[in-house]
Amino acid sequence: MESTDNTIHKDYYKVLEVDYDATEEKIRLNYRKLALKWHPDKHKGDSAITAKFQRINEAYRVLSDPAKRLDYDLTGNYEIDKYSLREYLTRFKGMILTCNGLGISHTSIWSQQLMETSECSDK
Repeated sequence: MESTDNTIHKDYYKVLEVDYDATEEKIRLNYRKLALKWHPDKHKGDSAITAKFQRINEAYRVLSDPAKRLDYDLTGNYEIDKYSLREYLTRFKGMILTCNGLGISHTSIWSQQLMETSECSDK
């Protein structure tokens, strides 16, 4: 199924140019910086700038609200093929680190695959 412009998943963290584990303060500061830089009043008549500004506002509305951010983190953009392994692990490290608390041993098949992947990338 192909996405149209209205259904494209947005990575709000990338929109606000912050890490996936960014603090509320970092999110707020980056939002302010980007909102000032891309405000439509500074770029009169440019619809692409207006759209970018709206995406920045949308991302901030979600990531600045703890409940919305948690929901987004759990159900947001899961298009794994668009992430490098490092980005994927950074984004989902909270869930990955809690696996041991769920009874999954450190020597699981997942751990073995990750170790093999890191060995290949070191070469």
